[in-house]
Amino acid sequence: MHCKLIGVPLQDGASQLGCEMGPSALRTAGIVGALTELGHRVSDLGNLVPRPLETVAHPNPAVRNLAVIRGWIEAIAETAYRESTDGMPIFLGGDHALSAGSVSGIARRAAAEGRPLFVLWLDAHTDFHTLDSTQSGNLHGVPVAYFTGQPDFSPYLPDLAAVVPAAHVCMLGIRSVDPAERAALARTDVTVHDMRAIDEHGVAALLRGFLEEVRAANGLLHVSLDVDFLDPAVGPAVGTTVPGGATFREAHLVMEMLHDSGLVTSLDLVELNPFLDERGRTAILLVDLTASLMGRKVMDRPTRSY
Repeated sequence: MHCKLIGVPLQDGASQLGCEMGPSALRTAGIVGALTELGHRVSDLGNLVPRPLETVAHPNPAVRNLAVIRGWIEAIAETAYRESTDGMPIFLGGDHALSAGSVSGIARRAAAEGRPLFVLWLDAHTDFHTLDSTQSGNLHGVPVAYFTGQPDFSPYLPDLAAVVPAAHVCMLGIRSVDPAERAALARTDVTVHDMRAIDEHGVAALLRGFLEEVRAANGLLHVSLDVDFLDPAVGPAVGTTVPGGATFREAHLVMEMLHDSGLVTSLDLVELNPFLDERGRTAILLVDLTASLMGRKVMDRPTRSY
């Protein structure tokens, strides 16, 4: 496969600085070599910069950095659409606001090809706030509401060329949801598998059902992996840690199953904050998880020391 690495040094959607270093950390941790060793062609397209700022404000005074986030979304969405023509874009983040751009751009590509887009959201949070409902004002908490076409984003964020139907979104690993998000989600067809569901049924059964839906619809599959999907004990380098996340093995199993499915066409790696890491262990783990997604088997996993 032709893997296209796209750095997105975006930290304006989060309250804690450091995510802008994420793309460099993933490169330093060896993502190019890991993919090349698996036989993939790798093109590193460098880092994006946001479109020039426009004057934009929202009545909710809590909303932060709206103009710069709009500029990022425009740049990321256009790149996602363009680079998905002949390869697999891998977005190296950067906070989760980047997915407002990556998913909307890939949705435009899917619509142009006449195929439905599905999104697997691996995260502790649902990121389903609107500009009205957010109390923190941090726009890494809005991307799913945005790309599924929930109200209140126009004219503040770019209009969507294609909306991802809520029924095409599956969230896995959820364990921290604000009341406003919970109420909004209840009005949609988004599938939410929280950590209790994983504990009760196992991650394999939950993921297998979603992959069958994607395959039956001949869909494209975008995977968005937030560091806080992982338990902080194995992935500490994130500013939004929530205890009780996915284990090392659960995360690798998800990636191995995604590879076996052959359905994944684009990927986000987000919320890596190297400033909070321990000797690069989270960056290395994200590279290893990407390698599992791209074909590395459990028997091939390298021995690591931290």
